[in-house]
Amino acid sequence: MKLTKTLSLFTGAALLLCSSAALANRFADVQVSATPLKDNVYMLTGAGGNMAAVAAPQGVLLIDSQYAELAEKIRASLKTLSPAELTTLINTHMHGDHVGGNAALAAQADIIAHANVKTRLAANANFDPAGLPKTTITEKTTINHFGVELVLEPMPASHTDGDLLIWFPAQNIVHMGDLMFQGRFPFVDTNNGGNVQQYIENTRYVISKIDEQTQVIPGHGELTNKAGLQRELAMMEQTLALVTAAKQQGVSEAELIAKGLGDEFKAWHWNFITEERWIKTLYQAVP
Repeated sequence: MKLTKTLSLFTGAALLLCSSAALANRFADVQVSATPLKDNVYMLTGAGGNMAAVAAPQGVLLIDSQYAELAEKIRASLKTLSPAELTTLINTHMHGDHVGGNAALAAQADIIAHANVKTRLAANANFDPAGLPKTTITEKTTINHFGVELVLEPMPASHTDGDLLIWFPAQNIVHMGDLMFQGRFPFVDTNNGGNVQQYIENTRYVISKIDEQTQVIPGHGELTNKAGLQRELAMMEQTLALVTAAKQQGVSEAELIAKGLGDEFKAWHWNFITEERWIKTLYQAVP
């Protein structure tokens, strides 16, 4: 019995070490890259949600933090933009690939998010409380980061119930968080307040507020513009119309999945939100 217990403890410890090593190694080849946009505003990519930074000589502001395991790479990338410390971190919403690095990167910084983000993260026993938002908002808020103005706009629940748009009015840039998945079917997290129709409405709203020169940072995918956002809207409107018509005609979810949405939408399929998952999301959203 004692030998069995010892072996069990050894096996458990070995599995834990292997698991930790796997977590550490999953980002071993990831490079965190910064693309200059305008006036010390940069888009940063790595793994997880796209980030943005305002790299002023006096202090750095970061939008989203990806994963804890990437914190040192993110910090190193920021240091190439400014020698200053990270003073402000804004979270666009509560998903792990956007807030996972909060504690590792910004425990000493002001972390700003929608009030619902703090509520949901505080209820997550696996989330490091050092990374909880310190400043929460529920209405449009303007902040000035060493001469660069940002407007944080809480949106009606669509991707989640804690989504923020971050506008850079003078630079004509908007960071959409996961209110946009460039060239991909979007993730509407209905378990955390997401809503398909409102996601579409929020997309229309952003389109109405931007012009052809606006640089649009999506939550996932490449830097885009108004035309890219219009393509995304058209895809959502068309696929919702297809699913609505099919459901009203008595086509079951399984039958619709088997049939698919058509060849014109194949390119929007990706490993997380596959065509099947997008059909299920739409089908469940139709009354």
